[in-house]
This record gives sequence, structure tokens and C-alpha cells, in this order.
Amino acid sequence: GKHVVIVGRSEIVGRPLAQMMLKENATVTICHSKTKYLSEITETADILIVACGKPKFIKAEHVKEGVTIIDVGINRLEDGSICGDVDFDDVKDKCYAITPVPGGVGPMTVYSLIENILSL
Repeated sequence: GKHVVIVGRSEIVGRPLAQMMLKENATVTICHSKTKYLSEITETADILIVACGKPKFIKAEHVKEGVTIIDVGINRLEDGSICGDVDFDDVKDKCYAITPVPGGVGPMTVYSLIENILSL
């Protein structure tokens, strides 16, 4: 019954996640970096999943209090540091929970890949 907003429409992340969330009875909205009035949509999300490939794209004005954010993006900045598609420092105080980048979704992806290989 939660409203899940996914920012990213890729065949690798966005679309499969939308199907998974629908299967779990969520109401799903798919957006992308060029969606008009994006913040009006994202601020309605109970769960916000971001995989749009734009460093620190989602800011505090995009989210409501108590949101859960899953940041799938991994971006390398000019100084060599890594960040997600969500501006972690800007939004963290508004979130119920948020995955950090690095250290969030990435290690879980590697774990799942190894688990799948071992189950063959």
C-alpha cells in the first residue's frame, strides 16, 4: 500500500524494481531526470528509489519528512570521491531511513551476485 517513486527508467534497475514493487502491492510511479515537476511527484513518495545516474540530483526539496530512500546510483566526482544520485547530507535529516553511497546497495548487489553464482 506504500507509494513508491522510482527515479530512473532503465531496463536494469528502474523497470524491474517497478515490477517487484507492484508485486508487493505498492503504488508505483516511475520518473526520470527530465520529468516535469519532479519534486511535486517525489515529495509524495513513502519510499523513493533513485537510479538516474546524476550525482547528488535529489535534494531536500524533493522529499517529505519520514521518507525511506534507496539510492542505487554510484557516481565518481572530479576529486575522486564517490557519491550517489541523492545528496545524502542534504536529505538525511528528513529521512526515516536512507542507504549510504558508498556502502549501501553496492555491497548487497555483490552479495546477491555471489549467492546466485554459488547456487548454480
